Amino acid sequence: MERPLTRSATHPFAGTQQTLWHLLHQWHQNARTRRQLAELTSLQLADLGISPSERVREISKPFWR
Repeated sequence: MERPLTRSATHPFAGTQQTLWHLLHQWHQNARTRRQLAELTSLQLADLGISPSERVREISKPFWR
């Protein structure tokens, strides 16, 4: 008796596609939120408890981190 494949019955790369989709979504979210962070005024940063140096450090990161 043959053993069935362990991957998804619907598509052999279903898990890989889901992981890739999640990764792309995370990268997009990183870029978007860092762009928004860069646009905040110093008063808005102070309200959030973020120092200007913390902002620079965060927005300097590449989107994949």
